[in-house]
Amino acid sequence: VWLQKQNADIVCIQETKAQVDQLAEEILKPKRYYGYFNDAVKKGYSGVGIYTRKKPDKIIDKIGWKGADDEGRFLQANFDKLSVISLYLPSGSSSEERQAIKFDFLSRFMPVLRKMRRQKREYIICGDWNIAHKKIDIKNWKGNQKNSGFLPEERAWMDDLFSDVGMVDAFRIVNQEAEQYTWWSNRGQAWAKNVGWRIDYQVVTPGLKNKIKKASIYKNERFSDHAPLIIDYDLKLNINGK
Repeated sequence: VWLQKQNADIVCIQETKAQVDQLAEEILKPKRYYGYFNDAVKKGYSGVGIYTRKKPDKIIDKIGWKGADDEGRFLQANFDKLSVISLYLPSGSSSEERQAIKFDFLSRFMPVLRKMRRQKREYIICGDWNIAHKKIDIKNWKGNQKNSGFLPEERAWMDDLFSDVGMVDAFRIVNQEAEQYTWWSNRGQAWAKNVGWRIDYQVVTPGLKNKIKKASIYKNERFSDHAPLIIDYDLKLNINGK
């Protein structure tokens, strides 16, 4: 119902935690949408998806290394000279081993991002990046400096993404306000008190910077520990150059 009300051209989802064969028909193929999914090998874990009104020219479900591909963390839909990606970056909060996997993902993903910048395409990378970039992006920054998601190394990686690589944090182009969070712990009263983190981003190539019109975080209903990040672009979806 929410999907139909939004009237969005494209919706990217992360942490689906389901195999395609487990999905009900209305989730697999919602009315007026094409649905594409990339599952994790491990059942009930990770997974990403894309819903789109127009059928893409091409779908890519491999990021390029086994660890990430087995966990269903990447899905790309190509429309002429625009690519939209649903991304679920690993969390490192559960153990040192998972944090090491997260750092490995970051080091492998950076060259992929640099390659995107060199291509004659525009990219919108939507998803759960599991990193709060700056102090403004997290309520309790002082108490989280040694926690996964706000580690100095992770934040420096985001610095490189937006400065050295030249990608753009689409939300911050139109909203520089504090307390604009997209994730809240299920513990305590985090949601009610807005003790949150901004870890969901739409990262875009600089050619789209002037196409960003407005952004919002949908909090009228709570679907999970994340809230949908909605961004409007002054773009028309082209298929095969049409």
